[in-house]
Amino acid sequence: MRTLKNISSKSDQTAFDKKVLSVVQHLHPYTKHRIYIAESTGIIPKNMYSSTGIIDDCIIQLYESGYNIDADKQHIKLKLFKLVDEHLNALFKKEMFHKYSVSTDDFLKKELARLNEDFTVDADMDLILNTELTDISYQQNKDNKIYLYEDKETSFKKALDVSSLKAEESPKAVGRFYNWLPVNVSNIVDLYVFGNLEFEEIAKIKNISLKRVETIFEKVKVAFKNQLE
Repeated sequence: MRTLKNISSKSDQTAFDKKVLSVVQHLHPYTKHRIYIAESTGIIPKNMYSSTGIIDDCIIQLYESGYNIDADKQHIKLKLFKLVDEHLNALFKKEMFHKYSVSTDDFLKKELARLNEDFTVDADMDLILNTELTDISYQQNKDNKIYLYEDKETSFKKALDVSSLKAEESPKAVGRFYNWLPVNVSNIVDLYVFGNLEFEEIAKIKNISLKRVETIFEKVKVAFKNQLE
């Protein structure tokens, strides 16, 4: 396996660079959306972070760590999605830790606790999905509206089996969805809807089984629909 650290051919590096650039376009919708959601739910300050800056940092990290020059575009795409996902989680944790130290906001405390506990995506996910996802009492005052572009709103509603949700009701429902769902769970939904990734790809990015991703998605759909009734 050849890596970027031992490439001697300029053409090899140029070919690799082109593959990296070709997958960047797939990262922006997901990254922009996660930043928007974090801003809208009060996790990070508005207008402080950009998708371009975060993606650039992750590309630098990819190059600095060395990489298989023969990797195909799909492999590179999943690697960059993983780096972006990890970068965003670390950023959200840092911002919430700061706010937690100066705020009494229960939402921030609970979200920070979730980000610090691996059980949100491991073998104890069933506990989270079966208990906390049905307990939204602390988010009931979080009625901020979240607006999605029409095509993404359609994709969001289709993915969660709520296509019958009226257009005028969507912003409030979407806002409640993201205030209700733990960050480490909502990003699985967003990798599917806004990253246009398949469940198998999400499983690789999150280092969990395909069955686990399917279970998470199904339980989120059921719980969300129940909250809308």
